[in-house]
Amino acid sequence: MAFLRKLTRNYWYLAWLLAFLFLFFLMLRITLKYFPFNSDVAFLQIKQTEVNNVSFYLPTFYVHVYSSILVLVAGFTQFNNSLLKSYRNLHRVLGYLYVIVVLFFSAPSGLVIGLFANGGLSSKVAFVILAILWFVFTLNATLSAKGRDFKRHREFMLRSFALAFSAVTLRLWKVILVYLFQPAPMDVYQIIAWLGWVPNLLFVEWLIKNNTNKKIQTL
Repeated sequence: MAFLRKLTRNYWYLAWLLAFLFLFFLMLRITLKYFPFNSDVAFLQIKQTEVNNVSFYLPTFYVHVYSSILVLVAGFTQFNNSLLKSYRNLHRVLGYLYVIVVLFFSAPSGLVIGLFANGGLSSKVAFVILAILWFVFTLNATLSAKGRDFKRHREFMLRSFALAFSAVTLRLWKVILVYLFQPAPMDVYQIIAWLGWVPNLLFVEWLIKNNTNKKIQTL
């Protein structure tokens, strides 16, 4: 019975790993479009007003996009219990990398970009809240680890990564909505601004409340 549970757990982790690698590959393809500092490709094609009139917009955008790739990789590794047990130093280094990048680069730049989000006030509010919560959750995870409250640390890291993963889920929801309903572009932004991260956070809160995050820790 224990063997079957372990086998099932391994298959679950393998499926999650493959899904993450596939989604990360798609994110990497999007990010590489902006190298080397292209200002008229992909998303930036519809942000030329900001690119041309707001001096700090483009550098802030580059910081956010480039740093987010590091965040996704470093954050994903924090929930592998085998890595935690066998390679504690690597876990710690990647954890510090995640925290530093989020607190000093990704979240602050996300806040600035959020102020210029498409879709009006609703979208701006959604992305600003996202950036603030991301910063707060990550900071709380760090402080909890320093205080050796590792249960609280794991819970806040789950919350933090749920928001980090919105970079992926936002784009998935956009594809789904456009394919199924063909809404107006501004309507899409207003919807995915919230849909990209709120369900992620609700799901993680459900995991924490039901203590099923123990399963994640043993992956």
